[in-house]
Amino acid sequence: MAKTQYYTATSIDGFIADQHNSLDWLFEVGDGGDDDNPFATFFAQVGAFAMGATTYEWILEHDALLEQPLKWADYYGDTPAWVFTHRDLPRIPGANLTFVQGDVRPVHQAMTEAAQGKNLWVVGGGELAGAFADAGLLDELVLGVAPVTLGAGAPLLPRRLTSARLSLTSMEQHGPFAYLTYAVAPTR
Repeated sequence: MAKTQYYTATSIDGFIADQHNSLDWLFEVGDGGDDDNPFATFFAQVGAFAMGATTYEWILEHDALLEQPLKWADYYGDTPAWVFTHRDLPRIPGANLTFVQGDVRPVHQAMTEAAQGKNLWVVGGGELAGAFADAGLLDELVLGVAPVTLGAGAPLLPRRLTSARLSLTSMEQHGPFAYLTYAVAPTR
C-alpha cells in the first residue's frame, strides 16, 4: 500500500535548514565514502511529491534551475510535484509542477491519483509536513540524522507529535547518517 512519507535530513538538534534557510550545512557532511545512496532507493518508490515555497526557492537558486532546467529532470525525472505557495514563483521550464495553496487534503488526493500506486513524498519544509500530519495524511517520517548541530533554523516538524502517534520501525546507518523511520498513527 502506498505511503505518504516525510523524508528529510535533519541536524542532531532537529533543524532541516539553518537560520538563513540554507542546506549548505548538509552538503558539508558528505556521504562518508558510502556507495549506498538511500535517497535513490527511496525516490525510486515515489510517484508524486509536494514541497513548500521556501524549499522550492532554495532548490531553484542553489541549483540555478532557471538557467539549467534539465537539472530538475536529472534529479526528479518527470515525477509530478506540487509546490505550496502564497506568492507567484517562477516555473522551471519542462518540470511537471503544479502551484497550489491552502488545504493539503485535495492536493493529497490529486497526488495519490498521479502517483498510480507509488508513494507520496513530502519534501519539506516542516510546516508543510506538519499540515499533512494535522490532516491525518502522513504515514511515515524517514529522518536522515546528520552529525551536525545548527543551534537555530527551520525546525524538523514544528508540531507536537507524541509517542502515542509515533512508532520506530527502522534504524540504519549510511555513512555518517543515522536513518530513523517512524510510522505515524492518524490523529484521534
